[in-house]
Amino acid sequence: MLQSSLFQIEADTEWQDLGNGVSRQIFGYDGQIMLVKARFEAEAIGVLHEHYHSQVTYVESGLFEMTIGDEKKMLKKGDGFYAPPHVMHGCVCLEPGILIDVFSPHREDFLTS
Repeated sequence: MLQSSLFQIEADTEWQDLGNGVSRQIFGYDGQIMLVKARFEAEAIGVLHEHYHSQVTYVESGLFEMTIGDEKKMLKKGDGFYAPPHVMHGCVCLEPGILIDVFSPHREDFLTS
């Protein structure tokens, strides 16, 4: 069965550099769910994209201009969003920050990239 270790320690979890001021850590997952921490430098862009996964995201820090479908909102620490499957979404980071993403099912592409 596909799954992560039972515990993930931040200091021991590798950051993957995605380029253009964005990096991520993959935390717990199995075939149904995945937790990811994404770090953005100021002015970094989460390019508009869509996927078949449901996604919920919590803003741990920073300031982001988030686009979901035709809607734009400014999100700061403590805010969050839901991106339904196959709906275009992306962000511009206005102040350095961290997003905590949960995907269902897990992101296979994150494990193979």
